[in-house]
Amino acid sequence: MSLLQQRLQRANPVANRISAEARAAKSTVNEAEVLAQVREALLSQVSKQDIADNSEENRKRLKGRILTILRSQSALPRVREVALVQEIMSDLFEWGPITDLLGDSSITEIMVNKHDEVYVERHGTLELTGVRFRDDEHILTVIQKIVGPIGRRIDESSPMVDGRLPDGSRVNAIIKPLAVKGPALTIRRFGRRLTAQDYLDYGSIDEETLEFLADCVRAKVNILVTGGTGTGKSTFLNVLSAYIPDGERIVTIEDSAELQLQQPHVVVLEARPANIEGKGSVTIRDLVRNSLRMRPDRIVVGEARGPEALDLIQAMNTGHEGSLATIHANTPQDAIQRLSVMIMMAGEALPHAAILQQIASSLDLIVHLSRMRDGSRKVTEISEVGAVKGDHVEVHPVFRYVMDPDSEEEVTGKWVVRGHIPTRVQAKCQWRKIPFDAQRFGGDTP
Repeated sequence: MSLLQQRLQRANPVANRISAEARAAKSTVNEAEVLAQVREALLSQVSKQDIADNSEENRKRLKGRILTILRSQSALPRVREVALVQEIMSDLFEWGPITDLLGDSSITEIMVNKHDEVYVERHGTLELTGVRFRDDEHILTVIQKIVGPIGRRIDESSPMVDGRLPDGSRVNAIIKPLAVKGPALTIRRFGRRLTAQDYLDYGSIDEETLEFLADCVRAKVNILVTGGTGTGKSTFLNVLSAYIPDGERIVTIEDSAELQLQQPHVVVLEARPANIEGKGSVTIRDLVRNSLRMRPDRIVVGEARGPEALDLIQAMNTGHEGSLATIHANTPQDAIQRLSVMIMMAGEALPHAAILQQIASSLDLIVHLSRMRDGSRKVTEISEVGAVKGDHVEVHPVFRYVMDPDSEEEVTGKWVVRGHIPTRVQAKCQWRKIPFDAQRFGGDTP
C-alpha cells in the first residue's frame, strides 16, 4: 500500500470501517459457499445408513472425512475448521443451531421466527437468543429432519405441518408462501415426564384436590381438562392418567403422539394427514370411531378440536366410562359451549337441546388450568357438570384456587371447596367401593 493510500485511509476512517465490514461479509459468504460444497461432497460419499448410525465410532469417522473434504476445498484457520466441522455434524446427527436449546431443561418453548431471529420461553418469559441459522434453506433442512421420520411432509403444496421430536416435544412448522418472512418453526418442549409430586412441589395443586382427582380417575369419572394455550393441559392429562389401574386397556388418540402413559396395556393411535395427492388422511374422528371396536376400557383423546367431539361424547355415554380429553377453553362454562359447537361441526343436524343433553349426561367433571402472571401453571377450578337448564348446561364449582391478594411477583394462594357436593362423582365412587367423604365438601350426604 502506497504512502498516499495510507494517508487517505487515516483521513477517512468511515470508509476504512465500511471496507473492513465488506471484507468480513465477503469472507462470510465464502465460508457459506465452502460449507455447501463440503456438505454436497460428503453426501455423495456416504450412505443413509452411515448417517443413521449414531455410534461414537461412526461419528469420529465422519468427522475425519468432513475435515479432509474441508481442507481440500479451502484453507481456513483451525478455529474455523473446528467450528464448521461441528456445524455439519450437528446438522447430520442433531438439530442444527437449536441443538443446545433443546438440551436446556429450563427452556419450555423454542420459536424460530426467521433464520436470524430465534426466541425461547424460559420460566414463562420470552427471550431473544443469539442463535442463528445460515438461511431459510438451513431451517428447512432441520424441519425435514424432524417431520420425515414420522411420515409427515412439508412443501409448497402442503406448507404447514405438525410433528414431534423423539422426546415427545411438539413441533409446528410453516413455510412460504404462508410464512412471509420465511420458514417459522415452533417447538413446545415437555422435557421429562412430570409426576403428581412435581405438581405438588411446584404449588400447581394441593394434596386434597389431587386426592379428589385421583379418586375420580379410579372411579371412571369422565373428565375434560381445559385451559388456554400453554397452560399444561397435555402434561396434566399425563398426570391424571397415572391413576388408571394397570389392568385396564387404554387407547390414546392424538394428532401427534405426545402422551407418555406408563401403564403396560396402552394402544397409541396417531392421525395422518393427506398425501401429496390429497388422499389417505385419517382424522381424529376416524380414530375415535375405530377405537370403539378395539375393546377399550379407557379412551384418552389428546385434544378434541372438531367433529370428533360428538363421537367422544357418545362413547362416554355408551359404556366407555373414565374417558379423558383436553380442549382449549377460557373457563369451564366456555368449554361446554365449545363442545356444543364442535358437535355441530359433525354435520349430524342435531337440535341444540339434544346436543346439550348429550353433554350433560356424558361429561362428569371439568378440570381447568390457568397460566398465572408469574408464568406458573395451576389447576384453578374443578367443576362438576350439572343438568341442562334453559339453553345451557349448569356447571358447579367443587374446588377453586383463590389467589392471595397480597402476593406480588410470585403468585400464592390456596384451593378452597365451594360447598357443592359432586353427587355424580359420589355415585361412581360408591359403585366402585372407593371411599367418598361428603363432609370435606362442606355438606352432608344427600
